[in-house]
This record gives sequence, C-alpha cells and structure tokens, in this order.
Amino acid sequence: MTTPAIIVHGGAWDVPSELLEQCRHGVRTAADRGWTILAAGGTALDACEQAIIELEDDPVFDAGIGSHLNRDRRAQLDAILMDGRSLKSGAVACVERIRNPIQLARLVLEKSEHMLLAGPGAEQFAVENGFSLCDRSVFLIDAELQRWASRAGDAVKSGTVGAVALDANGNLASGTSTGGTFFKFPGRVGDSPLVGCGCYADNEGAAVSSTGNGESIMKVVLAKAANDLIVAGHSPQSAADAANAMLTRRTGGRGGLIVVDRKGRVGASFTTKNMAHAFRTSNDAAAVDFV
Repeated sequence: MTTPAIIVHGGAWDVPSELLEQCRHGVRTAADRGWTILAAGGTALDACEQAIIELEDDPVFDAGIGSHLNRDRRAQLDAILMDGRSLKSGAVACVERIRNPIQLARLVLEKSEHMLLAGPGAEQFAVENGFSLCDRSVFLIDAELQRWASRAGDAVKSGTVGAVALDANGNLASGTSTGGTFFKFPGRVGDSPLVGCGCYADNEGAAVSSTGNGESIMKVVLAKAANDLIVAGHSPQSAADAANAMLTRRTGGRGGLIVVDRKGRVGASFTTKNMAHAFRTSNDAAAVDFV
C-alpha cells in the first residue's frame, strides 16, 4: 500500500499581516479534513474535494463564500477536480448560484461526458442532477462589498485555493477553486478551471494545483509543466521551483503551486510574498503549515 499525502494552499498573494493567522488556521484545518479521509482509506478525490470545501467556506480566501466581486458586483466562481487515474476532470466556470463549486466540479467529473461547463449551462446541469442552487446574495459579504465600493482590490491580489492528494491505492487527484480576480470583466475565466493550467493530476507523474496571475499561468500551462518535469525525473520541490522560474522568465507574472508525486513526496513554490499552505503525510503529527 502507498503512504498517503495531502497538501493544500490558500493562494499565492501578499497576505496582509492581520490575516496571516486566519490563513494559517484555514489551510491547517483543510489539510486535517482531507487527511482524515486518506487515513481512513478514502480516495484522493474525496480528500481534495473535502479540503477545498473547507477553504471555500472560509471567507478569508478568494473562493466560495469569500469570492471577489466582478465589475458588475457579482461573484462568478470557477472550480476543477481532476482524477490522476483516468486523466478526466470536471470543471465549472462563471457560476453564480453554486455555494461550493468544487462539489459541482465533482458532479461534472462523475456524471457528464464533458469536462468543463460554464455559466447558466453549468447551473442547469446542477439542477438536472439534483444539486441545490443558492441565492446570489450569499456572496455579498461585508468584506467584499466594502472592497468593491472602495475599489481597493490592489490590496488583495488572489486567494485562490487548491488541494492535491495521494491515496493508499496510489491514485493522485488535484483540485482548484476560485472567485477570480477582483473587479474582473464579467465572463472572465482564468487559469483555475483549465486542465494543465490551474490543475493537473497524472498517476504516472504528480498532482499539481496552481495559483497566482491567471493570464500568466495560462501562457505556460503551469500545472502540466510541473507534472512533466516530475515525469522527467525531478523531485516535486525541484519541479515546483523550476516551473515557477519559467513562469517568471517567460511572462513576468507571479504565482505559486503545490505538488505531490506518486511516491508521496510534496513540494511547494511561490514568487509572491506569501502562499498559505499546509501538508500531512503522517498520522503522527498535526498539519505542517507555512505562509
């Protein structure tokens, strides 16, 4: 049996000092939630989904309830979940009435012939499959309304969340969820729900979740680039560092990524001031967190 592992992130961004402890607590709790599933023999897909639900429910992050508002003062959320065994993913983009979009991404993964559904079509798929829609107003939390009213988006660059995991059966999974960039043009889709950009999982290589400047990440297909380096023989940490260096060199954009390979080794790299992340690889200790 393979030794399981999970690592989660709360986005590569310049975390204000007053939010550091909340971010640490958030990723630590999410890692523990995912680890509980892995330690009980559960799947990497379940572990990633549950860890990301924890992060989507924490308003400090730009995902789920804490999603940034777009130019029209609406939250449009994106998410993806990928299975390293089949290379299939399920993703949704620009959904406005899905409280936890990672759950809808899981539904697309398991019940749709397609891999990415967007906007009203994604919500229609949700309803047809018994998934409850929420009221758009749940995303109008005080912090985001104040940010939108003052246009103070520069203070928060990103808080995209993600998780990658390896289960006891040797299967890898990865997931990413986001509200996107603050004050974005309506309909904008970033890297997060795109295979190979914001997320990638391959049982022959690694599981990767990316965060940062979406337009830059898409240019270099960051998550797939890190996976390919691992397939070529790099360690997760070496691959993460090399992929981030390539992102900087080719695009000038800032970002971060977390990685776990098929041996259960983890890696994380970021070029921003902070990237809240935490990992578990053993029952013997609490989640190790970094910012």
